Amino acid sequence: QVQLVESGGGLVQPGGSLRLSCAASGFTLSHYTIGWFRQAPGKEREGVSCINSIGSTFYADSVKGRFTISRDSAKNTVYLQMSSLSPEDTAVYYCARASPYYSLTLYPARYDYWGQGTQVTVSS
Repeated sequence: QVQLVESGGGLVQPGGSLRLSCAASGFTLSHYTIGWFRQAPGKEREGVSCINSIGSTFYADSVKGRFTISRDSAKNTVYLQMSSLSPEDTAVYYCARASPYYSLTLYPARYDYWGQGTQVTVSS
């Protein structure tokens, strides 16, 4: 059974950092593109970053230079290191597995399995 479980969210002050984790089970994470998405209240879900099977990465312009996606194949886990956080980064963050036909995409419709999400709140 394919499962993705996010963790690491919480409350952080502006300018602070957080590391999110996405632990996968039921499949080998490194064989797929894994993406991070976020959804703020009243807004559409937006792609943040993704990493494909060969380790290539892609970032949305809004997070480029502040967020870093990485993968630990031994732990079957993908991470999202977030720094220089601002209130605009407040959202529920989700990780997802892309359909095998797609690589390095941030279109939500191309992802077939999703985690339950973890809340990130940036506030003083």
